[in-house]
Amino acid sequence: MSLWPASAALARKTGLQQVLEFDSGLALVQAANTVRKDALDLNALLRGGSATITTPFPGGSLSDQLQQVAKIIKMRGVTGIRRQVFFCTLGGFDIYSSQSWQHWDLLKDVAEAMAAFYKTTDEELGVADGVTSFTFSDFGRPLQPSGSGCDHGWDSHLLLMGGAVKGSHVYGTFPSLALGGDDDSGNRSAIIPTTSTEQFGAALAKWMGVPDAELTSVFGNLADFGSGWASNLDFLM
Repeated sequence: MSLWPASAALARKTGLQQVLEFDSGLALVQAANTVRKDALDLNALLRGGSATITTPFPGGSLSDQLQQVAKIIKMRGVTGIRRQVFFCTLGGFDIYSSQSWQHWDLLKDVAEAMAAFYKTTDEELGVADGVTSFTFSDFGRPLQPSGSGCDHGWDSHLLLMGGAVKGSHVYGTFPSLALGGDDDSGNRSAIIPTTSTEQFGAALAKWMGVPDAELTSVFGNLADFGSGWASNLDFLM
């Protein structure tokens, strides 16, 4: 959203700068202001064309987000940021009767955007070994449809990509695809996951440098899944 006239935009910018520079004496407020100030500084760098990416991206919401991430990675020498975590989103997966064609298009967008991003980190930036990308969803789909099509489920597959990923492997255990079977949470084949989000997150955290002794502090439920999870999810070098 842009403000008009220009004086209104300037007044808003000046007001925001005054808020960010004001010392409230509250650590939480000051930390939040620091994050916002860093974001504004980074935005100015991006808009100023300090970083350009020559690798073609296919376009679209996820593609545009990943291209911006690539630009920020390229500017790491300017920003001084050594360890970065980025979140990109793609909506539209809450589909029912349209899943047979809409899901295909969405996964095509994911595949093409991730492929362009990996090519950028590998061939253009030379940092593929230090960049790991993964997908994450808050729900899957059951085998038994509802009256309006494919309903909400539980289990789902996640994708991992990067130079440090031990590729061409499938981790976890495939469930029994049977209504009311051993892996069914009820009688509609909403499959119970065999791998928890805590285990998946802990494997990524280990790669990012979190010591083993601190993983249970970061992931409070990790201990509930036994001690063998690390060897079962050894997907990063």
